[in-house]
Amino acid sequence: MIAKAYRVADAIRATGVPVIHFGTGASGFFKELHAAGGDVMGVDWRVNIDQAWTDISYRSAVQGNLDPVALFAPLPELRMKIAELLKRTGTRPGHIFNVGHGILPETPVENVKACVEMVRDFRP
Repeated sequence: MIAKAYRVADAIRATGVPVIHFGTGASGFFKELHAAGGDVMGVDWRVNIDQAWTDISYRSAVQGNLDPVALFAPLPELRMKIAELLKRTGTRPGHIFNVGHGILPETPVENVKACVEMVRDFRP
């Protein structure tokens, strides 16, 4: 699996496009996936984002990792979950806010829109 990741990353990088590496259920291979060449490492909600960044020695951007189920929460609770994640990522450059693994089909669109606004409006 890791050898294939290296080949894919090299092929993408050859085109000049940044490599965003996201592997579902691959948290045990996070360091190896980063070594394969991700410019951005996707972090799902089951992975501690602080540990993920430590594991890659802060050498890449990270994308994630709000639990997609949080988008079903009442808006005050959603705001709290977003603030917690953004406080943990701090002012470090290289964090791309995202849900940890896509939006579930039943997710209320109004909550997704509210989430975007909450991230934009967040002040530490």
